[in-house]
Amino acid sequence: MEITSTSMLTPVYGTSHPLAGAEVQLTVFDRAAFDLYVPSVLAYRAPAPSNEAIKEGLLRAVAAYPHLAGRLAVDRHGRRFLHVNDQGVLVIEATVDAELDDMEITSTSMLTPVYGTSHPLAGAEVQLTVFDRAAFDLYVPSVLAYRAPAPSNEAIKEGLLRAVAAYPHLAGRLAVDRHGRRFLHVNDQGVLVIEATVDAELDDVLANSGRAMATDVADLYPAMPEDNVVGAALLQVKLIRYRCGGLVVGSICHHHTADGHSMSAFFTAWATAVREGKGFTVPTPFLDRAATAVPRTPSAPAFDHRSIEFEGAEAAGAGRSYAAVPLDKIKDLTVHFTAEFVADLKARVGGRCSTFQCLLAHVWKKITAARDLSPEEFTQVRVAVNCRGRANPPVPMDFFGNMVLWAFPRMQARELLHASYGTVVGAIRDAVARIDGEYIQSFVDFGGAAADGGELVATAAAAGTMLCPDLEVDSWLGFRFHQMDLGTGPPAAFLPPDLPVEGLMVFVPSHTAKDGVDVFMAVAEHHVEAFERICYSLEEGHGHHVGPCHL
Repeated sequence: MEITSTSMLTPVYGTSHPLAGAEVQLTVFDRAAFDLYVPSVLAYRAPAPSNEAIKEGLLRAVAAYPHLAGRLAVDRHGRRFLHVNDQGVLVIEATVDAELDDMEITSTSMLTPVYGTSHPLAGAEVQLTVFDRAAFDLYVPSVLAYRAPAPSNEAIKEGLLRAVAAYPHLAGRLAVDRHGRRFLHVNDQGVLVIEATVDAELDDVLANSGRAMATDVADLYPAMPEDNVVGAALLQVKLIRYRCGGLVVGSICHHHTADGHSMSAFFTAWATAVREGKGFTVPTPFLDRAATAVPRTPSAPAFDHRSIEFEGAEAAGAGRSYAAVPLDKIKDLTVHFTAEFVADLKARVGGRCSTFQCLLAHVWKKITAARDLSPEEFTQVRVAVNCRGRANPPVPMDFFGNMVLWAFPRMQARELLHASYGTVVGAIRDAVARIDGEYIQSFVDFGGAAADGGELVATAAAAGTMLCPDLEVDSWLGFRFHQMDLGTGPPAAFLPPDLPVEGLMVFVPSHTAKDGVDVFMAVAEHHVEAFERICYSLEEGHGHHVGPCHL
């Protein structure tokens, strides 16, 4: 069975229902009924209506029975009532290959955290900051694999609830205010957890150090909500048990909730909670989003943020447009760089240089050579920059939310290919340095001025986009894999999702070689051979002609 979609459907009324928002007390008949869910299953032979038709009919019917789209809640006296709040009906869609049903879904549940005392943010309607709105409007997947013995699902779920209690936004929902703007409703609606079993050995599923999969990586995390993410669980988890006792933990989290730095802290807290059980000390992250984005009075944006971080008259690529190709023309590669290779690169730079900077300089050179760009053509890299320590005043590093902007180092192909590593690292460092306190405050001021202008659309490349001659890179080198130990050892593999955009790269710590780095990247199929031939070479040069960027 393959889960293809998980969504929360909310009814649409022609006019507001008389019970909208009502808190309906349970009658004595309700209280006499069993306190459980009652299942039912109906089977229809082909031809059957489409899922869309069935869901549309469901919404029309639920509009007449609004209690079904509500939730049970508890009043101040500890008594349950029906809150007719239109939170929606959970709909899971799946397909089954009758000849090969490897994965069996054994449980689907919505877990809600239990607090010792009410959390200060309980019920809060948290406005999205301009940093949240600049983040991609999508769910970000991650997959970790653990070899046997692994903790029980119950232990992992208990740890999840303990950790989520410190990060209550994750148990909330995206909602829309009366002005049509999204906000985070910290309503404790819960985390969606799907449990499954697979009749296979984990080592048979993992191949090529965890990158070339014997199964689709997308099967290992919950299906992405496709349409309206409002009302859908912001954090969704899939626990997959293998015959050998191995475990895969796949998750998706909506990017408007948190950036990678924040999610790394959450995952670390979750693993710690599983290891320590009832002895877990709940962390106290900084949760005041509004304090991270305070505009000046009057606002004084000094940069064209509508065209840099958001879709404006021109894109961040100085007005250049990108081609789109079928996804099968984009190939996922993994390049493993050892600690010794990184040390050699740093020596060639000849000065202060981070692992990320020297490797980005190297990969930028090699992919540019493999693409065989015109010598006069400009190429740039979109580099994510954590703004917490760069803001004035700085924001605590344990802030949970979004606080990332982007730098754009840019060079002419001829210059890039023949420049020293030190020169390229300098271009990267200079671009990142421009994301300083002044730039960040300008961005915040822009957000304040644009607050009443409707939704801003982040500059995100669509699936199938060819970024060539450009690149985009995200660094997960701060992801502390060794701290993701659930009590029986750290993950055996980190499995990145498919990268649907040519030129997109993710840097992660190697799980097999100490201080090594794995670079996951999407490369046009007609550039793969040339790139693989030179990716470990430290020689300069343009390389052989392999064809233009655009197919």
